[in-house]
Amino acid sequence: MSIEVREISKAFQAHVALAAVSLKIEQGDFVALLGPSGSGKTTLLRVIAGLEYADAGRVYFTDIDVTNKPVQDRGIGFVFQNYALFRHMTVAKNIAFGMNMLPGKLRPDANAIEKRVAELLELVQLADLGGRYPNQLSGGQRQRVALARALAREPKILLLDEPFGALDAKVRRELRLALRAIHERLGITTIFVTHDQEEAFALADHVAILHNGKIEQFDSPSQIQQLPNSEFVRAFLA
Repeated sequence: MSIEVREISKAFQAHVALAAVSLKIEQGDFVALLGPSGSGKTTLLRVIAGLEYADAGRVYFTDIDVTNKPVQDRGIGFVFQNYALFRHMTVAKNIAFGMNMLPGKLRPDANAIEKRVAELLELVQLADLGGRYPNQLSGGQRQRVALARALAREPKILLLDEPFGALDAKVRRELRLALRAIHERLGITTIFVTHDQEEAFALADHVAILHNGKIEQFDSPSQIQQLPNSEFVRAFLA
C-alpha cells in the first residue's frame, strides 16, 4: 500500500510541529524519517497512523483518503519505543491480543489465532518463548514481541517510532538486520522514525530528513550522502 501526505500541518499551541509537509511513499518502500529532536518526525508518523489529527492537509493510502479515519480503521501496525506490552500476559497472548479484539465476524477462530501466533514467533526468532512473560525477556526480545504483535493482523503498513532507542548498540544492530529481513520477506510498506544516521542509512530504501517541521530532503541514502541539497543537511551529516 502506498502512502501520500499532502500539505500536512500540525501545531501544538505556539509550537509548529509540521508546516505543510508533503511526501509520497511507494508500495513496499522502507522509509526512515530522520532528524534532530523536535524536527517533526514523530508527529508526522503519528498523523499517518491516525494517533494525531492534522490541522490541515490530507493523508492517503493508495488513493483512499484516510485523513479522518480512526487508527483502528487504517490497517496499520505500530511499534512503540517502550514496547507497550501487557505485563500480565504471556508472549503468545500479547501477540494474539489484537486478533482477539476483532469484532466477532472478523475474529479468527482459536486454532487460526494459535497458528498465526506460532508463525509470528518463528518470524521474529522467538519460537520457544511463547509461554514466557515480558519481565522474563531481554529488551531486544521484548521489542521482537512488539514487532510480532504489530504484524499479527497482517497490516498493509508498518510504522515504528524509534523502536531501538532504548537498546544497546549490539542489540540494535541485531534488530536492524531482523527488521530488514522481515520487511523483505513480507514486502510491507514500512516507515520508521530515528535520530540515528547510521541506522537510517543502513536500513532504509529512502530517507526523509526533517528540520523545523519541514522535509529538507527525501532521497536514497547514497543520494543524500553524495548530494545533500541544503546547508542544514550538509551540517546534519557532518
